[in-house]
Amino acid sequence: MQDHPGDLIDLRGDCANCFGLCCVALPFTASADFALDKAAGTPCRNLQDDHRCGIHARLRQSGFTGCTVYDCFGAGQKVSQVTFAGQDWRAGSRADARRMFDVFPVVRQLHELLWYLTEALTLPAARPLQPELRELLDATEELTRRPSDELASLDVAAHRQKVNVLLLRTSELARAGARGRKKERRGADLMGARLRGADLRGANLRGAYLIAADLTGADLRGADLIGADLRDTDLTDADLTGAFFLTQPQLNAARGSAGTRLPESVGRPSHWTAQR
Repeated sequence: MQDHPGDLIDLRGDCANCFGLCCVALPFTASADFALDKAAGTPCRNLQDDHRCGIHARLRQSGFTGCTVYDCFGAGQKVSQVTFAGQDWRAGSRADARRMFDVFPVVRQLHELLWYLTEALTLPAARPLQPELRELLDATEELTRRPSDELASLDVAAHRQKVNVLLLRTSELARAGARGRKKERRGADLMGARLRGADLRGANLRGAYLIAADLTGADLRGADLIGADLRDTDLTDADLTGAFFLTQPQLNAARGSAGTRLPESVGRPSHWTAQR
């Protein structure tokens, strides 16, 4: 995958500076995404002593597709190196380890919000909102640096709602400049939909269910894709230039081709080449 521009680089997982938190703190359920069940707080059997995944290069072939579509948005290294000052969960007490595992999902949610706010600041149409966006970004960053006990009790949902109000205003401004009819498909059930070649310029696809939808050759320029479910969505030759609030995990869950045009904020998944 390509590197993200600007501040977004800091909001990507850096496994070299993390204690394998996503491989320990989070639960797995045996399914098409995971080859086994794993309880929260229990290390994955593939986690090595150096906190690296022993099958990272063959996760999909080994039945761990779910791992390939996950990104902590940099929360792993924040919790490992900042919140717990480099203290390995294996070296500390069980109570310390549990607290680290409890805090990790909280910081992960906050870092996802940082991703959206950071991207919002890059959108020219959202320039009138930049002071508010910057203020909220700084406030969110401050939350991520609080002590572990405060993070564990943080009301993330309330903060997310505050951020969402501003992101909605950002979306309206950004989509207003897109040509064509701006379809409102927020939260729409488009599972398996046949949208080949569809004109979705400036569409509101926030939280839309696009699982296994056919978007071959679709025009998604300037569309809002925050929270859209793109699992197995066919984006072959689709144009997502200027689409915003699209994350790498969403894209990794989709299918695409060398002809799929992407915004600069994300990289082309390596498995697309193998599939097409």
